Amino acid sequence: MRLDKYLKVSRLIKRRTVANEACDAGRVLINGKPARASYDVKVGDIMEIQMGSRSIKAEVLTVTEYATKDSASTMYKVISEQ
Repeated sequence: MRLDKYLKVSRLIKRRTVANEACDAGRVLINGKPARASYDVKVGDIMEIQMGSRSIKAEVLTVTEYATKDSASTMYKVISEQ
């Protein structure tokens, strides 16, 4: 699954276009490296997302095409939040 779609489905970022812009601006890192929106997300990847003064570091647990509001938070595990 593409990174921008994963961020939207997992509800880490509200809209796919915003996720795409964050990737283009270099605010999303995968395993310590800037990632493009087209990056193929895999289980075990470590994501760092910087939105304004907020920063979230999370590990990808599952990759599914669709998620309900309740199951979206089970797609990742937050490692640190600032």
